[in-house]
Amino acid sequence: RGTMGLAHVACLALRAEMEMKEWEDWKTGEEFAKWQKCFDCGQEFHSAVQFALGWAAWKTYLGRPGTDLAHVLALDLLAKVIRLSPAEEALPVLEANLALARRYWSKGDILIAQTNLSGCLDLVGRHAEALVLTREIYVGFLATYGISDERTITSGLTLAGTLWYQKHREEARLLVRDTLLPAARRSLGSDDDVTLKLDQLSANILRLTDRPTRDDLLEAETIMQ
Repeated sequence: RGTMGLAHVACLALRAEMEMKEWEDWKTGEEFAKWQKCFDCGQEFHSAVQFALGWAAWKTYLGRPGTDLAHVLALDLLAKVIRLSPAEEALPVLEANLALARRYWSKGDILIAQTNLSGCLDLVGRHAEALVLTREIYVGFLATYGISDERTITSGLTLAGTLWYQKHREEARLLVRDTLLPAARRSLGSDDDVTLKLDQLSANILRLTDRPTRDDLLEAETIMQ
């Protein structure tokens, strides 16, 4: 009640900061983990507490150099929880997170940062920029993990859906039909959730074209059976 929630978050932040300092000074403790999970039960924080601690961590380590581990981890945590904020507020954080990822992190981390940013760009109405980034993400997953990897196929599903929404419908159709569906059925199986989503998208593309032919409608019906 009242200010108890704020006091509790402040207490959690202080304990997390002390844990990080212990690791920095003595290489003991759990490093940055206590900014993200409960001291007592070990479960990750959620919702309002997670959001408050994400901002608290960022404010704590904001003044450190961009190469500092605590600074990097705090920005990464903030980028994860910022989705609870309005997209306009989240955007500069996600842009900064991607810039830092490109300088210091692995290719996999960069792809995650790009994915978070592309979704936010779409939410604020910057659809053309979101599409450019979504293409880049798919190419990145493809080059890093190969077409048979679930992460690549899921990224391709996102790209195909974005292409369809932005009326690049022939490109979406070919991507799903010629590349994604064969890979998903081969690697994940016909009953996998990602494969079923691709089936649904493929059927929708066939049914909802401007002038679907009888063959298009029959193929869509066959896919959904």
